[in-house]
Amino acid sequence: MCQMGEDYGEPAPGEPPPAPRPSREQKCVKCKEAQPVVVIRAGDAFCRDCFKAFYVHKFRAMLGKNRLIFPGEKVLLAWSGGPSSSSMVWQVLEGLSQDSAKRLRFVAGVIFVDEGAACGQSLEERSKTLAEVKPILQATGFPWHVVALEEVFSLPPSVLWCSAQEPVGSEGAYKAAVDSFLQQQHVLGAGGGPGPTQGEEQPPQPPLDPQNLARPPAAAQTEALSQLFCSVRTLTAKEELLQTLRTHLILHMARAHGYSKVMTGDSCTRLAIKLMTNLALGRGAFLAWDTGFSDERHGDVVVVRPMRDHTLKEVAFYNRLFSVPSVFTPAVDTKAPEKASIHRLMEAFILRLQAQFPSTVSTVYRTSEKLVKGPRDGPAAGDSSPRCLLCMCALDVDAADSATAFGAQTSSRLSQMQSPIPLTETRTPPGPCCSPGVGWAQRCGQEACRREDPQACIEEQLCYSCRVNMKDLGLGLAGDPGLSD
Repeated sequence: MCQMGEDYGEPAPGEPPPAPRPSREQKCVKCKEAQPVVVIRAGDAFCRDCFKAFYVHKFRAMLGKNRLIFPGEKVLLAWSGGPSSSSMVWQVLEGLSQDSAKRLRFVAGVIFVDEGAACGQSLEERSKTLAEVKPILQATGFPWHVVALEEVFSLPPSVLWCSAQEPVGSEGAYKAAVDSFLQQQHVLGAGGGPGPTQGEEQPPQPPLDPQNLARPPAAAQTEALSQLFCSVRTLTAKEELLQTLRTHLILHMARAHGYSKVMTGDSCTRLAIKLMTNLALGRGAFLAWDTGFSDERHGDVVVVRPMRDHTLKEVAFYNRLFSVPSVFTPAVDTKAPEKASIHRLMEAFILRLQAQFPSTVSTVYRTSEKLVKGPRDGPAAGDSSPRCLLCMCALDVDAADSATAFGAQTSSRLSQMQSPIPLTETRTPPGPCCSPGVGWAQRCGQEACRREDPQACIEEQLCYSCRVNMKDLGLGLAGDPGLSD
């Protein structure tokens, strides 16, 4: 029963209590001596030096635990200018320096993709962004590449074909590669003078002309890209399209310059949001590739995510304390309302839940770590399972007695798409679809296809999520009962 004098001014139960600030008497939880300057979680207060050691250890441990990057291997760092990718480049830069206790042994390069045309920026705004980007790239000392998103129109059709996957190196292969690398370093050091440092191991690069790299792309390509993104009906499809084009462009640049690995700066918070978003987009079968440490779906180039143990809060504190340079570049969802797309809605949901329950991101992230990749996408030679033309994931073909209309329809269409030619044999990669009047057998050796409609062939080689995005692009999926409004 209500009583007089009761205090009803207490905060609502759903509101989190304010985080306590470290007092002058509180000490660092690691060294127990210095005064803390940052609080990562409740009770985890670190001083400046201990926080740096903690941050660097998480990055090195992620690379050392998986052991996918061999000594002397060329790795392309995908830098967007944001906080996470900037911190990743900074970690690699410090790890390759001579002052590092345990130096990294791979050869690094950096790539920046100019997405201004997709975001509606003018040429002046894009030039201003590139003027801020290039000094940072030059300061790293790595070979760097600046490409415009419009260059996707110049990519060869082979980017839509999954190259034959090489067997993943085992534990013994990694140790053998390390021993060979150390022996080579010892021989070079004994041959005359000290052995080369990691920065000197990189092959000499021709001088890059900033003026040539600053030249805008062709006006026709810029107009075509702008029209493509303007034709997209939803912001969700626009973000998925941008991610697909960016991935294909980065992978093509990696292949063209001899890089076998691509590093992205996806943080723990970003991967937790991506996991929930992909579930909503119908990509649950591909979560292990979309959020795991390594992504081998592209075959010859492997995508790795070494920042997946760092939260956005840790990244922000590290960049602030150690003056890591970054560049703000507007995205397609900049200033978009919360319910404008599935990506924005899921991001707002996760971040708001994280503010009330600080273990939300870590719980979702730990769940993603338990996801195992299916055996059909393993590195076994001769894997001829049909793959999506856009995201390159293996198509989830249901059994003939599937309970869904979409699954039954997909099964009947894809039952004849198994290529009779193993991927290990040398042949010319096929085009994306049949040309009018030209049978598919003359393009890729698949005898079953004799369609005159190129769009029908493309639709049959897309996963469910990519088919929905094609519908939002206005390309039409008439007659598909599983995707009709």
